[in-house]
Amino acid sequence: MECKKVIILGAGLTGLYLAHLLKKEKISFQILEARNRVGGRILTHYQKDSAPIEMGATWFGEKHRKFKQVISELNIHYFEQYLGNTAIYEPISSSPHQLVQLPPNDDPSFRIQGGTFELIKALTKKIAVDEIQLNEQVDRVEYSDKKFHVFTKNKNYYGEIVVSTLPPNLLVNSIEFMPQLPENLVIVSQNTHTWMGESIKIGLRFDAPFWRNDRLSGTIFSNVGPVTEMYEHNDVDDQFFALKGFLSGAYFSMSKDQRLEIVLNQLKKYYGDSVLHYRSYEELIWQNENFTFQPYSGSIYPHQNNGNPIFQNSYCDNRLHIAGTETAQQFGGYMEGAIQSAEIVFDKILKAIM
Repeated sequence: MECKKVIILGAGLTGLYLAHLLKKEKISFQILEARNRVGGRILTHYQKDSAPIEMGATWFGEKHRKFKQVISELNIHYFEQYLGNTAIYEPISSSPHQLVQLPPNDDPSFRIQGGTFELIKALTKKIAVDEIQLNEQVDRVEYSDKKFHVFTKNKNYYGEIVVSTLPPNLLVNSIEFMPQLPENLVIVSQNTHTWMGESIKIGLRFDAPFWRNDRLSGTIFSNVGPVTEMYEHNDVDDQFFALKGFLSGAYFSMSKDQRLEIVLNQLKKYYGDSVLHYRSYEELIWQNENFTFQPYSGSIYPHQNNGNPIFQNSYCDNRLHIAGTETAQQFGGYMEGAIQSAEIVFDKILKAIM
């Protein structure tokens, strides 16, 4: 079997952007993706004549300069997230919710026109079909004589360099390495927070934006829950309407119907029966995504060990690199971090082969 210069584990944003950079330099690569789709933690649910709803990565800001540069180069457009002048705020369960004024927003968030998956589509178009292998779950990676032998459920692959873009905790708990990875790397990885791991994303499509009526708002902040945050999620042309937000991760073991019921019960407090006339309900429980999330060995706080210096090291004679948004030293756990991570590893590869 052909030996590729680089084998990339994972077809999420980091893996696809790294492949894009390698492609421009005519460096051979093979992406191995365990899922039956590309995108990783970027996933947009589409429905005809409806607003796209983000089930994964959604927002970015002005400070995410590398990310903005990439989407500009790919001719991808974006628009500002609408918040409005007011928000529904529910501080405690013993008091009714309030409509509060929002201060001027000097640091707005943005969304990609047509959905974040437009970025994944644009990157994938630049990669040959046979350079991405789906449904290829890597079980074991062996290194000897400056070559890697990568075993999946279906095939074997060979390469000179391996780049993992998997969440570190998933990497060390799902793939066997020979020789074994350093113990300190394993320990840190097992105690690294997985971005999106505990999130439950929910979305509801509607025929009209009733939340824009007087004394209402599409922006919700609740300390009571089970929906903790929610935002207007209309399309860029304001023709199709939706609300999208976060459900407390504690409800991951419920059925979809049970989660929908508690979501509607909460929203009915704010909006009355209007919320019951939804067109469709979308959800994604990231904790149930085995190719993203693995249970932690202990308690983990958000962004714990994201950007840890140990991830900046290379292993196996500097031929094994650990990448992905959790490894980025800046903006770890964001799409900006995913882009920065890919660029750092790309530079390492270039220096090694030049």
